[in-house]
Amino acid sequence: MENAATRLAEVKANIARICKPARREVDDVTLIAVSKTHPTDRITPLLEAGHRVFGENRVQEAQEKWPALREQYPDAEVHLIGQLQSNKAEDAVQLFDCIHALDRPSLLKALAKAMDKAGKRVPCFVQVNIGDEDQKGGCPINQLPDFLGKVRDAGVPIAGLMCLPPADIEPAPFFALLAKLARDNDIQGLSMGMSGDYETAVQLGATHIRVGTALFGPRGG
Repeated sequence: MENAATRLAEVKANIARICKPARREVDDVTLIAVSKTHPTDRITPLLEAGHRVFGENRVQEAQEKWPALREQYPDAEVHLIGQLQSNKAEDAVQLFDCIHALDRPSLLKALAKAMDKAGKRVPCFVQVNIGDEDQKGGCPINQLPDFLGKVRDAGVPIAGLMCLPPADIEPAPFFALLAKLARDNDIQGLSMGMSGDYETAVQLGATHIRVGTALFGPRGG
C-alpha cells in the first residue's frame, strides 16, 4: 500500500511539475494506471490509495479481474488500451469505459453494431500509425480525415487520437505531430505517453497518459 501510494504521489507530482510551465491544469491530464499483467492484489493498493482509472490490454484478462474489483470500487474506470479484435467488440463495449485503439473500418463496424445492440455509446480514441510502421496498428496519417468522418457517421463518440511512437527514437516530434493532427481535425483528446516519456507527452498536450511501470514497479517487484 505504501509503495503504491508513494509511486502514485510521485507520478502526480511530476505531472503537476510539467503542467506549470506548460500552462496546463493538472486536472486536464488523466492518469491511466496500466494494470495489464498485474493481478488484483497489485491493483487493489492503488485503488485504496484513491486512484480510479486503469488500463488493460486484453479483453479476457480484464473480464477475469475487473467485475470483482468493481463490486468493491464501483466508480473505477477501465480503459482498453491494447489492440482489439473485431470479434471481441461486444465484450469490449460491455466491459470498458473507453477504448483506445479504434484503427480500421472493420473494427468501427463491429463496435458501432455492438454499441447499438448494448444501447450504450463507449468513447473511442482513434489510433494513428504516427511512425508509419508496418508492424503497428493505427490509421495511416493520410487516411485519418476520411476515417474520422466514418467514425462520426457511425455515431461512435470520438474521445481523441492515440499513438505509440516508434521505439528508441525521441518521441517529442511524434507527440507534436499527433497534437497537430488533433487540432487540424477539431479533436481535443490526446492519448499519448507511457512510463518512460509521459512528461514529454504532458508538455506537448497529452490529455491521457498510460503509465504502468512507474506506478506498479517492475513486474514481480
